[in-house]
Amino acid sequence: MKKWVAVAMTVLMSGLLLAGCGSSSSAGDANEPGKANTEPEKGAVQQKIVIGLDDTFAPMGFRDDGGNLVGFDVDMAKEVASRLDMEVEFKPIDWNSKEVELNSKKIDMIWNGLTITKERLEKIAFSKPYMANRQIVVVLSGSDIKTKADLAGKVVGTQEGSSSVDALNAEPEVTGTFKELRTYGDFVAVLNELSIGRVEAVVGDEVVLKYYMNKKPGTFTAIEDNFGEEEYGVGLRKDDTELLGKLQGALDAMKADGKSAEISKKWFGEDIVK
Repeated sequence: MKKWVAVAMTVLMSGLLLAGCGSSSSAGDANEPGKANTEPEKGAVQQKIVIGLDDTFAPMGFRDDGGNLVGFDVDMAKEVASRLDMEVEFKPIDWNSKEVELNSKKIDMIWNGLTITKERLEKIAFSKPYMANRQIVVVLSGSDIKTKADLAGKVVGTQEGSSSVDALNAEPEVTGTFKELRTYGDFVAVLNELSIGRVEAVVGDEVVLKYYMNKKPGTFTAIEDNFGEEEYGVGLRKDDTELLGKLQGALDAMKADGKSAEISKKWFGEDIVK
């Protein structure tokens, strides 16, 4: 009888030890599904940066005929990553949810013609401005729209979640006269709508719209009036001060040694970097 009791106690103790080990392993597993983020472990040196972008925003970041991500901001980011000895990954995101993607640590930076605005400064940190931009009005060549006043009673299109929406909202005395303001997922879609007559004017970033205008000479024209000037910057989380410092240092060095000018001339034919 004592022998059977001893055996039973041995089995019981073994089971408890195995259960304890299993419980410890489960509690210590930080990589649960859906929990992954870009933040390195405490004390670890960051080896990779994940950059969120709208992959239809030519010439800043878009896909070429081979499906490769290319563009001015893509080249700038690659050069910065090289100088910081970091790997870089580009992640297409829903532009309307870009701040959420950043602050939930699914990406480390927003780098894709991101306009610095008062509202965005409340949510995220920015690098120094690296490029100036305007919000222009594009119409079909031959259109009777010559000024912003001519937009009264017209259907106007722009990109959802873009600074163009903010620029339009800043002039309610103008937008209040529109027949309708329609928003789309990207500027390619908006220009297509303009081409087939579903909208009568497009408001958007000058650097982007003029890139597409040059691809179809004679099809579109930009009127003289615009909805204001703005500046582009790279967006980061507010608590990522170390990464911001490294980024700005690399950008300043690229400006000083002429690398940013070289990249700018490749995409715009001139140096337009601030």
